[in-house]
Amino acid sequence: MVPGCYSCEGEAALDSLPPRERVHVEERWRLAHAFDSALPGWLVLLPRRHVAALDELDAAESADLGRLMGSTSRALREVTGATKAYAMFFAEAEGFAHLHVHLVPRMPWFTHDQLGPRVFTFLGASEEDRVPYAEQDALALRLRDALAS
Repeated sequence: MVPGCYSCEGEAALDSLPPRERVHVEERWRLAHAFDSALPGWLVLLPRRHVAALDELDAAESADLGRLMGSTSRALREVTGATKAYAMFFAEAEGFAHLHVHLVPRMPWFTHDQLGPRVFTFLGASEEDRVPYAEQDALALRLRDALAS
């Protein structure tokens, strides 16, 4: 665990986290709902050990990442009605250098101004615009079921 790392701190408290922080958990990866998103289903895929870049993943973590990106994309289509999922990795914000891959549902109702990289207009939402925690938890449980099937 790296002190001050939001993802590592979540990992240390894993058993007490709500469903939105544990959409799917396996040996090397954890899937969570983004806490500051105005878009239901904006997920982040986090390695369970601290790494800052893709090239720091070992072979097993890399293989699992590819598999999980595919299965999560399918689950997002099934549960949210997304047409596909966007995948992005930056890990540049203060306290968020821990590798985390954004998996974002591309919804059929998106306007031109919400497509591609402009989807980030949904992230960093104000408190009143964020997906409520109860909705994140309910969605997490539906996604968990979809990933298990």
